[in-house]
Amino acid sequence: MDKSWTTVEVLRQTRHDWLNKIQIIKGNLELNKIDRVKGFIEEIIIETQQEARLSSLNMPKFSELLMTANWENWAFNFEYEIVDVFEASESMDELMYQWTKSYFQLLGEQLNPFTENMLTIEISKKESRNMCCSFHLQGKLKERDTVTKFLTNSLTEQQTVNVQSLSEEEFFFTMDVRFE
Repeated sequence: MDKSWTTVEVLRQTRHDWLNKIQIIKGNLELNKIDRVKGFIEEIIIETQQEARLSSLNMPKFSELLMTANWENWAFNFEYEIVDVFEASESMDELMYQWTKSYFQLLGEQLNPFTENMLTIEISKKESRNMCCSFHLQGKLKERDTVTKFLTNSLTEQQTVNVQSLSEEEFFFTMDVRFE
């Protein structure tokens, strides 16, 4: 998917997301679940801080892909965490955007849509000229071999991958990416 979001579409989706959050808070207040409301507000604060950190990476295409991933009709839910803020290059943005978009498309084909699938990406700076991304998928893959072949065949010389865990219901790997 290579959706180009218009300003109106972004505002509509954002309004929808915020309305859902407000309704959750309102419902929990009506049930007098104050601790749940406080916890949910804390989740919103953390999510907003992560969006700000992602926006600060100087990777606009990659950032847009991650921030809008849950607006797409993927077979997985998605979260990300930015551990370190650093300034990447335009070529790094393009590389990570293209690769991650392809990975999302592969997961869309390879995940069982009738199970709860969760993808988490953690991004940190590693050494002075490297970025490390951890990709943790919890879900039901149809064909694990297809996913591992994708990893082998999709990498550029700037990327290296280390598979940590691959099972029927979990796939975890780290990717080091060298800056140019």
